[in-house]
Amino acid sequence: MHLRRLLGLIICIAFFSCNDKKIEDAPKEELAIVKKEHIEFGFNLDNYIVKRDTIKKGDSFGEILERNHIGYPQIFQIAEKAKDSFDIRRLQVGKPYTLLCAKDSLQTPKSFIYQPNMEDYVVIDFQDSIQAYSGRKPIKYVEREASGVITPGNGISTVLEEKGLSQRLAYKMADEIYAWTIDFNRLLPGDRFKVIYTDKYIDDSIYTGVDRVKAAYFEHNKEPFYAFEFETDSTKGIIDYFSEKAKNLRRAFLKSPLKFGRLSSRYNLNRRIAYYNYQRRPHKGTDFAAPVGTPILATANGTVTESTRRGGNGKYVKIRHNATYETQYLHMKAQKVKKGEFVKQGDVIGWIGMTGNTGGPHVCYRFWKNGKQVDPFKQKLPEAKPISDSLKSRYLEYIVPIKQQLDNIILIEDSIQDSTEETISEIQ
Repeated sequence: MHLRRLLGLIICIAFFSCNDKKIEDAPKEELAIVKKEHIEFGFNLDNYIVKRDTIKKGDSFGEILERNHIGYPQIFQIAEKAKDSFDIRRLQVGKPYTLLCAKDSLQTPKSFIYQPNMEDYVVIDFQDSIQAYSGRKPIKYVEREASGVITPGNGISTVLEEKGLSQRLAYKMADEIYAWTIDFNRLLPGDRFKVIYTDKYIDDSIYTGVDRVKAAYFEHNKEPFYAFEFETDSTKGIIDYFSEKAKNLRRAFLKSPLKFGRLSSRYNLNRRIAYYNYQRRPHKGTDFAAPVGTPILATANGTVTESTRRGGNGKYVKIRHNATYETQYLHMKAQKVKKGEFVKQGDVIGWIGMTGNTGGPHVCYRFWKNGKQVDPFKQKLPEAKPISDSLKSRYLEYIVPIKQQLDNIILIEDSIQDSTEETISEIQ
């Protein structure tokens, strides 16, 4: 009996030993591990030692390369070959650059990459032949939807912040779309909004903020206001927002040439001016005070007719908007535009300064009608240019699906309605 049990045990051990051997001998399935290449600026960065830095005060192209073991004869040769494509003297303090270096003991640079902004870059490549060229990082635009309801004591900025949305969305709705239609400082509890907008990403991962608002709906004091983005002039790149009935939401002129500033002195033909020992002198402008360096905005579309410096006006810009209206902006620290340039409403044309006859930093805003200076606050100004008859039918057809998309956004007070992050365009 014991012998029989012992024999059975030996057989079981032999059986499982054979199975184990079979399992061990069986070919193991190999997992293919694919290492993702790290591509940037068109290079596989895994092939280099990558050094990143920013241009410091006193840095030059030559000094950067010389610090990294490249001699001046070679630096001169690189600069000469690259000069037709990029001027190495244009490196700006604070801008980032990247050196791609060989994996050797000296870590010798093979390519220099300069980024004048987040999107564009310049490559000076000298690992084989010397060449310089420009490139642009991949840009992706993601369409999103959002909605919200104004609650007691809160404005639109607070509502967006609670939803984790960019404050730039509030700025675009308040200052770009509804600036002439709704006073966002006096919103009411229960006012509600829906918006279709695009977020911008660089290299798929770097979020740069809200790029544009495609359409919006705002219900203020129970009155609905639709807004649809539409390009009316592709040559000049003029884009405006219009209602569902093709009415322009803008007016022809902004009320102020400053985004932030205070009205310090009105148009007054009998004003006594401190700068002139309080003598009575006509003041044919409207003064807006702000710190030196504050951006000055064009109050309407137009062409720059003067950008110069003269007498008590100091540095100034004058813009002709049409056959009737002109505006002038005095005492600038510096002008940003030149004579003959076309500017759009809201473009920065210069900065607050104290040039000419002035007792403090401000812009003297002058408004001309039919060649005569007048008080802009007493003018019955026209609305912005409506859609032309030739474009109106195309516009009304264009907004049909967008309006339907807006109307279908569910308005929930405590949550954001987000799209499935569908990429609407991608630029390489």
